[in-house]
Amino acid sequence: MANGVTTVNVMPGSANVIGGQAVAAKTWGPSRSSRILLQPSGLKMALGENPKRVYGGQDKTPSTRLGNAALMREAFIQARNYQRKRDRDEEPDLRWESLLDVLDGTVPALCHAHRADDILTAVRISREIGFRLTIEHCTEGNLVAGELAAAGVMCTLGPLLTGRSKQELRDRSLEAAPAMERAGVVFGFTTDHPVTPSYSLPLAASYAVGAGMTREGALRALTLDGACVIGLEDRVGSLEADKDADCVIADGDLLDPRTRVLMTLVDGTVAWTQDTWPRI
Repeated sequence: MANGVTTVNVMPGSANVIGGQAVAAKTWGPSRSSRILLQPSGLKMALGENPKRVYGGQDKTPSTRLGNAALMREAFIQARNYQRKRDRDEEPDLRWESLLDVLDGTVPALCHAHRADDILTAVRISREIGFRLTIEHCTEGNLVAGELAAAGVMCTLGPLLTGRSKQELRDRSLEAAPAMERAGVVFGFTTDHPVTPSYSLPLAASYAVGAGMTREGALRALTLDGACVIGLEDRVGSLEADKDADCVIADGDLLDPRTRVLMTLVDGTVAWTQDTWPRI
C-alpha cells in the first residue's frame, strides 16, 4: 500500500507443470475474507526450466521441455475423460476438478514461461485444448509479440529488476515491454514478489519507459491493463462509476523514483497515509 499497490494475484510457484489455483485479493480490507476478489482467478501452470530441474534431479518425468509439454497435454486429456465420467454421476475426483474450470472457460490458465519457445508451446497447447491463457513472466515476449497479439493472449511481464540469474533469463531484455506495446499485446507488470518486492512495481514500469515504452502505456499496464489480465477490469484499474474507488495520491509522477506516495485509498477508504504508517 505504501507504493500504491492495492490488488494482487497470488498463485503457487512454478516447480510443477500444474501447480494449483490462484486467488486475486486486495492488499487492504476490514477482514481477510473481505479482501478476496476472485477465487479462483486462474490455474497456475509452468513450462521451462523449473519443472524439469525439480523432477529431473529426482530422475522423474518431466526432465525435458518435451516432458513438460507432454504432461500438460496429458493432464487436460485426463480431465476431459474425468468430466465424461463425472457427468454419469460417478464419484468426484478433486485432482481434476480445478482443470475443469479451465476447460469450460470459467478461469484462465496462468502459464509460467520465460523463453520464446516455451511461450509458443503454451499458446499452441491452449489452441489445441481450447482454453484461455495468460503468460506469466513473458521474458522473451519481444521475440513473439506478433504471435501473442494474433492469439489474443494477455501477459504479465517481469520481474524486470533482476539479473540473468538462470539459463532461461540469458536473453532477458527490457525491449519486451515496448515491443509488446507496439504489437498491441495487453499486459501488466509483475515483480514476482518476493523475488523483487511488490512495492517496486512503479520502478519496473519506469524502466520499461526508459527502454522505449510510452508513459501512457506503462501507466495503463500498472492499472487498467493489469486488471484486464486478472479479469477484474470491471472493478479496479480505472476511476469510473460503479468501480471500487482504489486510487493513489502522490507528490509527483509515479514513474519517477523520487516520487512519494502520500495516500492510498482502497474501496474509497483511506488504507495508508505517509503520516500514519511507517515508510517501507
